[in-house]
Amino acid sequence: MHKNQAWEHFCESYWWDEQVPLRIDLSRMGIPESFWEEMTPAMGAAFEEMQGLEQGAIANADEQRMVGHYWLRDAKLAPTAAIREEIETSVKRIKDFAHAIHSGQVRPTTQPAFTRFLQIGIGGSALGPQLVYDALRTSTDEMEGYFLDNTDPDGIDRLLMDLGEQLSSTLVLIVSKSGGTKETHNGMLEIKAAFEARGLPFERHAVAITGAGSKLDDLAQRSGMLDTFPIWDWVGGRTSLLSPVGLLPAALQGVDIETLLAGAAAMDVCTRRQIVRENPAARLALSWHYAGDGRGQRDMVVLPYKDRLLLLSRYLQQLVMESLGKELDRQQRVVNQGLSVYGNKGSTDQHAFVQQLRDGADDFFVTFIEVLQDRKGNSMEVEEEITSGDYLLGFLYGTRQALWESGRRSLHITLPEVSAKSLGMLIALFERAVGLYASLININAYHQPGVEAGKKAAGAFLSLQKEVMALLRAHPQETFSVPALAEALQRGEQMDAIFYIAEHLAANGRLLPSEDPPLSRTYQLKS
Repeated sequence: MHKNQAWEHFCESYWWDEQVPLRIDLSRMGIPESFWEEMTPAMGAAFEEMQGLEQGAIANADEQRMVGHYWLRDAKLAPTAAIREEIETSVKRIKDFAHAIHSGQVRPTTQPAFTRFLQIGIGGSALGPQLVYDALRTSTDEMEGYFLDNTDPDGIDRLLMDLGEQLSSTLVLIVSKSGGTKETHNGMLEIKAAFEARGLPFERHAVAITGAGSKLDDLAQRSGMLDTFPIWDWVGGRTSLLSPVGLLPAALQGVDIETLLAGAAAMDVCTRRQIVRENPAARLALSWHYAGDGRGQRDMVVLPYKDRLLLLSRYLQQLVMESLGKELDRQQRVVNQGLSVYGNKGSTDQHAFVQQLRDGADDFFVTFIEVLQDRKGNSMEVEEEITSGDYLLGFLYGTRQALWESGRRSLHITLPEVSAKSLGMLIALFERAVGLYASLININAYHQPGVEAGKKAAGAFLSLQKEVMALLRAHPQETFSVPALAEALQRGEQMDAIFYIAEHLAANGRLLPSEDPPLSRTYQLKS
């Protein structure tokens, strides 16, 4: 390509807007001009669907729910006055509550003030808030944040070890829309036990963020928790970051949540535009479509060249993969759609997996994320005219160039700095791109039947464990092999599950195993 043509191509592929200081460069995606014209009708239909969604159309047909996360940052768009008032009231209540915590008006039972918060949640109730906390953390934060996002006993012990004596000055945020999420419920019970072991009333250190009338809401009211905040029926977990799920911990940290919301709202304005070239989310969605032939045939590798954005790929894994990974399209035809996401950070990635990206299978495209501001204030030179930040950009551009020379595709997003505003913009950009892409490939982005299937299977597994324990308790002096247990329970088709159950119970001191090799062992109830 002639150098003037190359510059013209770059300029045409580079999106920027005076109102939104975020930029997108698609010049290394290899998208032909004809593709944009070819996809214009399909994108026009996606715009119409998105407009209907924002006006209150039923988007989650499985549960007959609206999907209204866009209203969270501009309540005026809500389809009813009641929803608008609920959103505005929640933001004010969050700010007032955070002020009461910071000022000591609301305090723990034995300490002068809360100095830490612990958020118990999983999936959308943890990934987004963790991203915001880590990205915006400073030495002057109002409170230090911790997150419990699994049902791993050892992980819980490590968390309690880290909190130590500071548990008495820790505010606990319990986040579950349904109130029945098992991982969150287990974590709550474990943390409650830790408080009670220290003679501290758990409820006077706890806040619930949940759906109205949920099991958790009922518990919060009955037990006298400090407060409750809503997760509305029309907010899905993976798009709940700008609801109380993410706003309350951010406000406790000391983040200006109005600025976070304003950044998202500003990006929403740009991503509502009906002209593809002027719409950054449409550009992203179409680039994903082109790279993977509308079938997710290439993974998205997220490489932020900024330590503060290390958790971005984990957040995007849920947002993108839970939204787009679907067996059926909207006409119930088998399509097995999806878009896999993984990532690390630059320049760590160059010492990890860039070797494969350049020389291995061409089954990905990279999303590079650059942050213009290296740090607050000036940087020292590590060699003449070169700073550590200059090296960071050099490694980003060098990796991008090396991939391009090897025929590998990438796009490049630039942020001015990592701030509440820019993070809000980035979140809103990807939320909209996911919604538009889902329309293009004709799948429902707003349900997750595969997740529910896994929960049901886990429930059946735990029910089987109860059957095993009941049988052993009924015969406390007898030993059973796995086949014998299966035969006694009439569960011959589940011998592998019984094996895993027995081994786990034995490893944790609840069954007494024989000294035989694993597959030949017998088990007895431990007295």
